Amino acid sequence: MIGFILFLILLLFVFLSFVTVKQGTIAVITMFGKYRRILHPGLNFRIPFLEAIFSRVSIQNRAIEMEFQAITQDQANVYFKAMLVYSVLDSNEETIKNVAFKFMDEKNFTQALIRTIEGSVRGFVATKKQAEILLLRREIVDDVKDSLDNTLETWGFHLIDLQLNDIMFDAEITASMAKVVASNNLKAAAENEGQALLITKTKAAEAEGNAIKIAATAEREAAQLKGQGLALFREEVAKGMTEAAEKMREANLDTSLILFSMWTESIKEFAEKGQGNVIFLDGSTEGMQKSIQQMMAMNSMANSSK
Repeated sequence: MIGFILFLILLLFVFLSFVTVKQGTIAVITMFGKYRRILHPGLNFRIPFLEAIFSRVSIQNRAIEMEFQAITQDQANVYFKAMLVYSVLDSNEETIKNVAFKFMDEKNFTQALIRTIEGSVRGFVATKKQAEILLLRREIVDDVKDSLDNTLETWGFHLIDLQLNDIMFDAEITASMAKVVASNNLKAAAENEGQALLITKTKAAEAEGNAIKIAATAEREAAQLKGQGLALFREEVAKGMTEAAEKMREANLDTSLILFSMWTESIKEFAEKGQGNVIFLDGSTEGMQKSIQQMMAMNSMANSSK
């Protein structure tokens, strides 16, 4: 009977000597209330009845959702909804000792962490105006990390991320901000419309100016070509008349026959192409003789000028 009791005691001793620690967890062992050592994940041995598991510290990431209020430099209320992601700094013995013994329990640590972060955010927001807050989401997070990293390390923790999921203002401020945005949009739209109208008118004026310039250039070139054509025509007529006059002189003929021919050709042209218009000509012998004399005088002047 005694042997059976001793066997049961030995079996109980062996059973209590082995401790299983889950993955992602580290067990803190104390003896008579004093820290002794840590146990890593897996099957571990302890001294029964002497060594006790004080706590099991999770080294996995943890998340906390928070809601708090801050006041800006211009006395506007800002409401934050945030999510905090943190974890144990590492699995070293000193770090685990800090996590296990710095605070009375997990609740006290969580409360201290939340209040510290809220205080850091409020301190940053108090130096900014409400119009700046929405644009400073990343700056707020960076400022909190910079100011809390050293403090959290002494506690054995590390701040991984602070996500500001929502930033809200009082209804009056939100309404006024909406009005400011709407007025700015209207102003921008009016400026854009004015710029578009100015561009349209400018382009139209440029097009009209270019059209006038092109038309003037074309008209100038046409007049130039017309003048050149007329000059060439006159030059060719003069050459023809000169050649005809020389041939007639060589044949001992009167050159006035050329002028008479031109006179009769002119009358013929007037008759054929007059299109019903009334043209008064002196067709008498005296008138013809007078006209021929005038043309001969002009021809003499032309020859003398050469």
